[in-house]
Amino acid sequence: MDDNQSGGRELADGHGFGAREADALPLVHLLRAVTVEFGLRQAEFAARNAMHHTDVRALICLLDAARAGEPATVGLLGARLGLNSAGTTSVIDRLERLGHVARVRDDRDRRRVLLRVEPGAIRLGQEFFGPAIDGLLGVLESFDTAERDTVRRFLTAAHTVLSPEQDR
Repeated sequence: MDDNQSGGRELADGHGFGAREADALPLVHLLRAVTVEFGLRQAEFAARNAMHHTDVRALICLLDAARAGEPATVGLLGARLGLNSAGTTSVIDRLERLGHVARVRDDRDRRRVLLRVEPGAIRLGQEFFGPAIDGLLGVLESFDTAERDTVRRFLTAAHTVLSPEQDR
């Protein structure tokens, strides 16, 4: 991958990007750098807590589902992680053995099993990721509403472009 961020002629002439793309490409590189750093922090968290990196992704998926008010089913988790049934069960079993996740019966449909992130796992995540989240919130406080809306619009669009549903 080319990390040339001079933004000028080399990108426009040497890699098939026009001037508009060459001007915007450094933002894509910054987004990639941020995602790499997030990935490194997730790997560090996983290693410190005897977890596989997929376990951390699973916890994030389950926490996101809870925030969105979505029922956190085994099927939802498997779909979000891109795992088959056996792989999803393996992740859940590991997280359950570590005390990070519990299988609970749905109050509305007792046949359905839901997944719940346990308070201890949430506490571990807050202790590890809390300083970074606080730092990011501090950065966002320096942005006005219009700037935050622009960042939100870009990140939402980037998420849409990168989501598996976009695969053709």
